[in-house]
Amino acid sequence: MREYLSPGRFIDSDHPAVVEFAEQHRGASRDPLERAINLYYAVREAVRYNPYTFSRDPQTLRGSYALTTGESYCVPKATLLAGCARHCGIPARIGLADVKNHLSTPRLLELLKSDMFAMHGYTELFLNGRWVKATPAFNQKLCELFNVAPLEFDGINDSVFHPFNRDGAQLMEYLVDHGQFADVPETFFFEHLQKCYPHLFTDQQPQRLGDMQSDLSRT
Repeated sequence: MREYLSPGRFIDSDHPAVVEFAEQHRGASRDPLERAINLYYAVREAVRYNPYTFSRDPQTLRGSYALTTGESYCVPKATLLAGCARHCGIPARIGLADVKNHLSTPRLLELLKSDMFAMHGYTELFLNGRWVKATPAFNQKLCELFNVAPLEFDGINDSVFHPFNRDGAQLMEYLVDHGQFADVPETFFFEHLQKCYPHLFTDQQPQRLGDMQSDLSRT
């Protein structure tokens, strides 16, 4: 478990901001499960989900970057949760998957030219002798905007994308799970995204999607 407890380039569990955040939100209990639950909700709510923060700059994948900017997308939020967990002695790693989004915004669909979200990031935490999935991407206010119950996490059951919204419409489905990693596999990550969205990797596109106004800016 050493590699899942040690600081990484992107899961920067030794960064002062990550350390401070983990210490502040892990709670008084020494039980790893209770600490993991506390950290999950803290990350979910402290960093606002915004897919337009995606950048081709690898530094933006760091958990500390998501924390200091206060908004990010699924992968940096997953690395932040993993970093907080590692600081608290909980083995953690990141998972990557391609998912289909049935309830995306028109602006985001136009930008991606696809309803597939490649390289969705989630966290896996080793609790009570097994790996458990945790997805801290969507904060509660965003879920309310899309009429979706926010994902809960009990440290026992996997917490993955909501399959349906509150009206019964299909929301997300997993297409391909690329597996789990001790840290974000930078080359694989960006090469796969470029394969899926080549138009986002041309010189004519801004390095950061946030240069385009987000229709989620009020969430």
